[in-house]
Amino acid sequence: MKLNRLRKWLILVALSVSALLLLLSLTLLFISDRELQGLVSRILEQQGYTFRSAEFSKALPLGLKARNLEIGGEKGGVLKVDDLTIRLSFFPLLTSRVQFKYKARIGAGIISGEYSPSKGGSAVLDAKSLQLSEIPFFNSVTGATVKGDLTIHGNIHQFNRGATGKLQLEVRGAELRGVKIGETPLPDASYHTVRGMLSLNSGKAYLESFTLQGDDIFVRLKGDIPLGAAPAATPLNLTLELMPKPEFLEKQKFVFLLLMKYVSSPGSYQIPVRGTLAKPSI
Repeated sequence: MKLNRLRKWLILVALSVSALLLLLSLTLLFISDRELQGLVSRILEQQGYTFRSAEFSKALPLGLKARNLEIGGEKGGVLKVDDLTIRLSFFPLLTSRVQFKYKARIGAGIISGEYSPSKGGSAVLDAKSLQLSEIPFFNSVTGATVKGDLTIHGNIHQFNRGATGKLQLEVRGAELRGVKIGETPLPDASYHTVRGMLSLNSGKAYLESFTLQGDDIFVRLKGDIPLGAAPAATPLNLTLELMPKPEFLEKQKFVFLLLMKYVSSPGSYQIPVRGTLAKPSI
């Protein structure tokens, strides 16, 4: 008796999933690639960004793919991706859960993960061998030259309730040149290790730790960023701490003279960072 019920339940699930897949397939089939690209473009425009792609099409059986896509902001390019694929996962549908998997390539770097709108929304993000020099955001927004090999791992949950989760990042061989906050320059420096931990809770992103370790200078960034606003308009509430060695300070004396009013103790500078993500200021 129990086996018959189980068999009927499995058949019902299989038929439901098959019907859903058929409906989604037909929906994608009758929507042109241009209309899909226009939909993505309109969504990003609502957040203040532009979108274009050399190739944007459906990926069988259920998915989308794009080549040479570019997302731009007020000051220019923000992100360039060589290849992007997003697919609907089949097996989670058997448990009535919708899940999408994505994979993107930026040069030699790979970004991959998954997203599910179920139970408030959740996402997993992994990035490996991502070269910061190939992300135009740094140059277009800050005017800086940024280099380094970036690795990221993150889990985010409950998007509709302010979001919770953690993001961990590490950069090897980082180099920052021409960085400015507003009109105030920061010292040019190389860092052999950059590590960061960002936690999300109660509608804010908290920098639990974000440190840049160089041979001649140590930098720490701390504070919080509210979530929910358009990314470019996100207000900043951060403090940047610089601890240079005397010989490094002497080499870039002019920059540190401009930062003199932020000296909190001998050899330590505490700089408040305000404004927005698109227009940071001191």
